[in-house]
Amino acid sequence: MLPLGHPGGARRVGAFLRALPEGTVTSRLLLIDDDARLTDMVGGYLRHNGFEVDTAGSLAAGRDRLKQDGPYDALLLDLMLPDGDGLDFTRELRGQPRLRRLPLLMLTARGEPMDRIVGLEIGADDYLPKPFEPRELLARVKALLRRAAPDAADDEVLSFGRLEVDLGARQARLAGQPCDLTSHQFELLTVLARSPGRVLSRDQIMDSLKGHPLEAFDRSIDVHISRIRAVIEDDPKNPKRVLTVRGAGYVFAKKQDAET
Repeated sequence: MLPLGHPGGARRVGAFLRALPEGTVTSRLLLIDDDARLTDMVGGYLRHNGFEVDTAGSLAAGRDRLKQDGPYDALLLDLMLPDGDGLDFTRELRGQPRLRRLPLLMLTARGEPMDRIVGLEIGADDYLPKPFEPRELLARVKALLRRAAPDAADDEVLSFGRLEVDLGARQARLAGQPCDLTSHQFELLTVLARSPGRVLSRDQIMDSLKGHPLEAFDRSIDVHISRIRAVIEDDPKNPKRVLTVRGAGYVFAKKQDAET
């Protein structure tokens, strides 16, 4: 199948959609993108695969949707919109308690890696460059929702001095105060906290993240680690909890707080 955004992609995707059976709605998604043809194709594809999808062609319309029609289970956000920048909108969302944990997938036609890095730094959970294959979009959306879904069977709390990782509540707490982490960052912290004292390579970490596709030369791990350190470390520039092992990966320290 030709990727969405590729010449001829609309015709191929349209035929593919007509051949798909209607699915059962499992999650609600909001897609904010000003490309009407793309949103129509993406929305149709996701609906045929069991999702309820609302669309908005601008940030203003997206705000209205989030306020009036929410809650949503995930947000798909284009970075370039007629009334503003998707990066600024992401900062806005992450500053709101009600929306700071909303799983967010960035869609971007920008080719600069820095745009994707900045997006991850300010709170996006994943990104997908345009043009993209519909099946890859579907896989990433499902992975995003799996990472955000609570595990009802796991109510364990991992304790490391003042830091607690509450698996049932999907929340990290430092000295009893909730840590402001995205769902993907919490999942990454959990992978590290489950193996204290063990050096994990980037590939091992990526393999351990539920449903996250491994990509060659992917450095989003480093971006998320920086964000995690900014939240859980007393001095992010001199970390004591998540340590870097040069040339090998990262290790979560077994002993983090001096005994008093």
